[in-house]
Amino acid sequence: MHTTPSILTALVILLVTGCAAVDPNQTGNAGYALIEGQDITAAGVPSRVQLNGGAFWQQVRSDFRLSDTRHEAISKRAALYAQNAWQVENILKRGEPYLAYINHEVEKRGFPGEVVLLPFVESGYDPFAYSNGRAAGLWQFIPSTGKYFGLQQDWWYDERRDVVASTDAALNYLDKLQKEFNGDWLLAFAAYNAGGGTIRNAIKRNREAGKPTDFWHLELREETIGYVPKLLAICRIVSNPGGYGIQLPVIDSAPGFAVVETGDQLDIVVAAELAGMETEAFYQINPGFNHWATHPDGPHQLAIPVDKADTFSKNLAELPASERVKWVRHRVKNGETLSNIAQRYQTTVKVLQQTNNLEGTGIRAGSHLLVPVAAKDASRYAALDKRLQHTRNSNSRMNYQVQNGDSLWAIAHQHQVPVAKLKEWNKLNSGSLIKPGQQLVIWKDGKGTPAGKHVRTINYTVRSGDSLYGISKKYSVSIADLQRWNNIRKGKYLQPGQKLKVHIDVTRLTST
Repeated sequence: MHTTPSILTALVILLVTGCAAVDPNQTGNAGYALIEGQDITAAGVPSRVQLNGGAFWQQVRSDFRLSDTRHEAISKRAALYAQNAWQVENILKRGEPYLAYINHEVEKRGFPGEVVLLPFVESGYDPFAYSNGRAAGLWQFIPSTGKYFGLQQDWWYDERRDVVASTDAALNYLDKLQKEFNGDWLLAFAAYNAGGGTIRNAIKRNREAGKPTDFWHLELREETIGYVPKLLAICRIVSNPGGYGIQLPVIDSAPGFAVVETGDQLDIVVAAELAGMETEAFYQINPGFNHWATHPDGPHQLAIPVDKADTFSKNLAELPASERVKWVRHRVKNGETLSNIAQRYQTTVKVLQQTNNLEGTGIRAGSHLLVPVAAKDASRYAALDKRLQHTRNSNSRMNYQVQNGDSLWAIAHQHQVPVAKLKEWNKLNSGSLIKPGQQLVIWKDGKGTPAGKHVRTINYTVRSGDSLYGISKKYSVSIADLQRWNNIRKGKYLQPGQKLKVHIDVTRLTST
């Protein structure tokens, strides 16, 4: 249906004048250009037009406790957000699959509504966000803090990216911090960024100097000084979006997904089929998985859209156990090593050790190993994260020398190309083995920069004692890539303070 020109014009005028009349520094419901209950449906316009984002945002606003905070830094940051309104809108839109769930968990604990918007500052609601400090996920846990709060991080799975697990851990952490600082949520937020010890020490210094010990008077690093105003500024905008020329996305108030128990390991593409979903959409609400299946040791649960949960559970109950995930029983031949077998099945030595309870790398000819493999065609998994399809016409060629322990799968993921393409470019069949020193052809984009949905670029500042080897291990990239990305000649040493670009596939990172 279409509106008539006269009605449409009237609505536009109302929007413009309503926004112009609002004081951007005013919080609360005053100033919303909200039209409710007006009978204008005859003209083809819905009878209820909400210009403040709808019921979900009203629910979040009603839980705000810090909205009366006044400080110049908040106003400056809010004005900056308003100047980049499209970015703010895009970030909030990106949070659409997660916001209702986060709000539900925040409300259950009775926390301030401001907590719902903390991932806006932390990650921009990107579950694949990754910082140069190795923080990952919506809530940006570094490996050690993630481990402390029980977040699993290994080859199969990174719970820092799992929406349910990381939200629970983040709220546990915030609860610990707000209790430590006697219910002062501004200090708790600052400590979430800088660490509790940093805030305690700053408070101690101020107390000894006879200065106030609230957040605004503490001497902290620049990042933390700006962190709390960023959060309070986006909360101010959510309180009064029209005043800042920002349109909030319409979000359903109820969480859009349910957590469903699966009972055992399950292939990701099989799981998506059971739910009647495209793999990409399935992965969007289950972003913690690094590879083709859920973790063999659990947790055995998945996020499933509410309207598909019953279908998924019914189909899963009818699925034969043999079709949940594909396992190959491999008989070890004379001369074979774990590395050879890992290459053949496109997995890693560590996974073979884990799945077969092996403490070392020694294996006997004639013994058998269980090897997990993808159940579906490889192209189905390449689509999982929309890795770009590389072609010889539009990309440049590079040569890669196989290293000890390499597998086709690991090389393909390291360089963001499908395994099938790597085989095609090098005329390898499914039974082909690669060996150290062998040269492989890889077609990349013109800059030799990885391209893919889960690749994040960080700027790394070289410190005293750093080496290319150490940096490559820290971020799971190759020395050759670091050299190419940063135009570093072979044999050239790094200098403290030097800036490096590092392109990281966050699905290849583990805490080890």
